[in-house]
Amino acid sequence: MAGLNSAWMIVLLGIALLLGLLYFAGHKTVHTEILIPAAPEKIWEVLSDVQGYSSWNPVLVPISGEFKVGEKIQYRMIQPDGKESEVESRVIEVISNEKLNQFGGIRGILTFDHTWLLEPAEGGTKVTQHEEYKGIGVLFWDPGWVEISYTKANESLKDRVTKLQQK
Repeated sequence: MAGLNSAWMIVLLGIALLLGLLYFAGHKTVHTEILIPAAPEKIWEVLSDVQGYSSWNPVLVPISGEFKVGEKIQYRMIQPDGKESEVESRVIEVISNEKLNQFGGIRGILTFDHTWLLEPAEGGTKVTQHEEYKGIGVLFWDPGWVEISYTKANESLKDRVTKLQQK
């Protein structure tokens, strides 16, 4: 009987080790940048206006929540093929005119850590969207469409900020 228990313990330990390795092996990133000919403050006005996202963001439109540390934000996510789903994140860092960071997903399975960065640059502000994915599910998921969508969102943000400056 003791031998049987030892065998099960070894099997369970092996499964736990395998799952742990798969979790740490599951890591992908999406990174997009754009130069917007405006001050960080002007871009931040648009980026931090939760209610205004529906007028410019073709990818993620907040349904509820606010960009305050600890707050949950519920989004409607629109994929390039038109499919829509709801995504929830938690705001983990807000630095006015510089950074908006959110985290969501299911730990161990598939999580995302999304950051908007605004950096003064020659000719305006460099706007970066960077997202890291972790978890076992990452091994079976291609985030290529996300990069295309975030590039589109960057262009839409630039268009919105440019139009607001012309008023």
